[in-house]
Amino acid sequence: MGNKNLNIGWNFENTYISLPDIMYKRINPQSAKNPSMVILNDDLSNELGLDFSTLSESSLSDLCSGNVLPEGAVPIAQAYAGHQFGQFTILGDGRAIVLGEHINPENIKFDIQYKGSGQTPFSRGADGRGAVGPMLREYIISEAMYALGVPTTRSLAVAKTGEYVYRDKPLPGAVLTRVAASHIRIGTFQYLAAKGDIESLNELVEYSINRHYPNLKNEDNLSIALLDAVIQQQINLIVNWMRVGFIHGVMNTDNVSISGETIDYGPCAFMDQYNEDTCFSSIDFQGRYSFGNQPLVARWNLARFAETLLPLIHQDENESIKIAGDKINDFNKIYKKKWLKMMKKKLGICGEEDKDQLLIENLLNWMRFNKADYTNTFCHLMNKESEKIGIYKDIDFLNWHKEWEDRLKRSSRSEEEIMTTMSSVNPIVIPRNHKVEEALQDAESKEDLSNLKNLLKFLKYPYSLQEGIIDFQIPSGKEYKTFCGT
Repeated sequence: MGNKNLNIGWNFENTYISLPDIMYKRINPQSAKNPSMVILNDDLSNELGLDFSTLSESSLSDLCSGNVLPEGAVPIAQAYAGHQFGQFTILGDGRAIVLGEHINPENIKFDIQYKGSGQTPFSRGADGRGAVGPMLREYIISEAMYALGVPTTRSLAVAKTGEYVYRDKPLPGAVLTRVAASHIRIGTFQYLAAKGDIESLNELVEYSINRHYPNLKNEDNLSIALLDAVIQQQINLIVNWMRVGFIHGVMNTDNVSISGETIDYGPCAFMDQYNEDTCFSSIDFQGRYSFGNQPLVARWNLARFAETLLPLIHQDENESIKIAGDKINDFNKIYKKKWLKMMKKKLGICGEEDKDQLLIENLLNWMRFNKADYTNTFCHLMNKESEKIGIYKDIDFLNWHKEWEDRLKRSSRSEEEIMTTMSSVNPIVIPRNHKVEEALQDAESKEDLSNLKNLLKFLKYPYSLQEGIIDFQIPSGKEYKTFCGT
């Protein structure tokens, strides 16, 4: 393997390696035996200022599998720790390698990462590889989240390695090229805190401010400023998840990006029937990461983040604990305010009335009791449902609907304005779990991408009524389980 000028627009910086070398290990991806392309994201390529059209199929496959590195790339595996289902452990990139930071024509910086590219010093005995199904799953969901307007990492490409990985059965191997604002996690801070390396921790705070929150670099206390910013970004992210019915499934602290992006799509899924206890993950036996628990877990994770910053917040330990505690204690108030604002937009409500929250809660309670589909209920309210469903003739719903209409009339907004607001936040189509599985099964077992590409076509415009969309609006009605899929 060697660096090769592929002349497609790469513009790398490698600022992360300016941090203490305790935080990463330099390592090249393992070579792929017989790479071939599965899918390339042309839209994202354009946004990155990259032109792959000059590359042959074999050159593109070599690039996207890690056999050939872009000029300027300095590949590293990042060290981090994390609470996994509440248990602390030392981790690191066990099957991922960051190539560096690509700067696009708009001067925006993105991490470029290979996922599934082989063993690293942090692999802990695992093979470091990925399989086609899970890599394509992340491709589908991350691009759907982007189209839904939810902050997220993105997927540039998936390439087969020409080799098998062994899980419960042999699976075709693959590498995902992931694009992110960065891969700095709460777990990155936890790693240095666990090592007791306060000097490096301080450097990481300064680096994170410069990378993600440069408007804060003149604040008197950067640690407090960073904590505030990350709390706000995480609240915004979780509110967006709740808006579209997304369940991350594995909200460990090593899966929480300080940039506020959704990262690490493992046993994730979208909720069909509304129930705050919904949990699809096959390994989450207690429902720790259920839909309704996501705000609570986010607060818990942020508390762990605050703990890492205690030595930097104030020289007096008690005062530092008080400052951090006050910040975390504000979470519920901030979240509730932003959640309420979001839900009111989903219902087209503007202005403030004392009973607005009760109106929202009554709808959610009705949806849970009647096992109504979360996405399609709001489509029904916008007259954009896939089919007329008798459940909405229920007397309790009709009574609620009358209260909602009366509330809208008091807001003195036109019907057009109300529908414009609702249409901007209520998706018509989401990645229905059974549709995702159908596409992945065809891609993995039949090497047929037609189903997958058709799904991506509809997911690209989730707020628009598209011809043929009805089949993608209907939930399967079957029990569903997801797996980490490593």
